[in-house]
Amino acid sequence: MPPSIADRLNQFLHDAGAPPLVPEHGQQFTAYCDLLQKWNARTNLTAIRGENEILNRHFVESILCAQSIPQNIVSLLDFGSGAGFPGIPIALLHNEIAVTLAESQNKKAAFLREAVRTLGLTIKVHSARAETINDHFDCVTLRAVDNMAQALPAALALLKPEGSLAIMTTTREVESIQQRLPSPIVWQTPIPLPRGTDRVLLVGRTSSIPL
Repeated sequence: MPPSIADRLNQFLHDAGAPPLVPEHGQQFTAYCDLLQKWNARTNLTAIRGENEILNRHFVESILCAQSIPQNIVSLLDFGSGAGFPGIPIALLHNEIAVTLAESQNKKAAFLREAVRTLGLTIKVHSARAETINDHFDCVTLRAVDNMAQALPAALALLKPEGSLAIMTTTREVESIQQRLPSPIVWQTPIPLPRGTDRVLLVGRTSSIPL
């Protein structure tokens, strides 16, 4: 019998130097993966379609982000959520955080609503551009947004005072992002994402208080 989705995901997490999921979370991520593949067969949610690639790229990256975001966050916005990365994994691993998923594409927003229902999550789906949200958040996450240069100042405007940006990007883009959002952002040393890639998590805080 081949290894289950949960077993393979835990192996990929081990390879990335991260702790394994508890069985309950393994079941939830299995259901999420199954639903993603079902929808991806008829609508273009993500260009990554192989199951192991989905687990190793989308899931592991998002889980590492969930494990690395600043503590004491009460509210979080996933800006341009797409198929729910990293917002849904963050919500699964941190049920104490009020997560909002912002996605303007109707088909992707419909998938997010179905994923929230299937996984039994109590999080919001904002099916319009994130810039139209009339609220502010402790943390805003960005991953693979269409126009990062335009998204960065919009994300910054949605933060509460002393809020945090968590940006999943590449090592070669770090300097450009930091230059676009200078002081009062205090940047943390980039956190490597899956081993063998140039992907990092870049966290910045709108405060002079050290991270």
